[in-house]
Amino acid sequence: MTTTVRPPARAEWTVIALLIVLSVVPLIAGAFRLGELATGAPVTADNARFAASPLPVVLHILTASPYCLLGAFQFSSTLRRRRPRWHRVSGRILVPLGLIAALSGVWMTLFYAVPAIDTGFLTVQRLVLGTAMAAALVLGFVAARRREFARHGAWMIRAYAIGQGAGTQVLTHVPWTLLVGEYDELSRGLLMGAGWAINMVVAEWVIHRTLRRPRGVRRVPERSPG
Repeated sequence: MTTTVRPPARAEWTVIALLIVLSVVPLIAGAFRLGELATGAPVTADNARFAASPLPVVLHILTASPYCLLGAFQFSSTLRRRRPRWHRVSGRILVPLGLIAALSGVWMTLFYAVPAIDTGFLTVQRLVLGTAMAAALVLGFVAARRREFARHGAWMIRAYAIGQGAGTQVLTHVPWTLLVGEYDELSRGLLMGAGWAINMVVAEWVIHRTLRRPRGVRRVPERSPG
């Protein structure tokens, strides 16, 4: 005879909290950028492209920020199990948010006059990963419509990992800044790429652990009476 034992809900909320913390610096940076645009801050070399064409960056910030925050709660199997309607409704909100965030990022990469340090390898990464994020969201949505829920979850985790790249990139930049100082085009591209790579490796680990075998349960033998 066996008894089903589920992992404590505390572990799920720890994951959610960490993902929200990971979003804090990008959220602050985005709010600062919106404040600059709203108050007509002086135009500098750093913000000239945003001042000249604010709509793409405003759309990017206003969709990427709630995408990262709301998306964190999708990692709770308890919420998915106990409130399936909430999961479906929030998912229908997250897909368009993620698509707009990804495609506006691609647009800015293609058409903004970005600083020289953000060109080259970093440009290629942004185009490839922005397109990949949009594709993952579409594939995840299609899988859900087909009721292929394991595949749906895998694609959504991959999309979130890409979208959460800015948070991890803060962590990859800090040690370099403290130990080395300024970075050039190559080091900037490598540091940004490292943030995405870390997220994608973790995403595939999560997919393997939670979606490709029974989720959150283990079997514990129970003694028979007598």
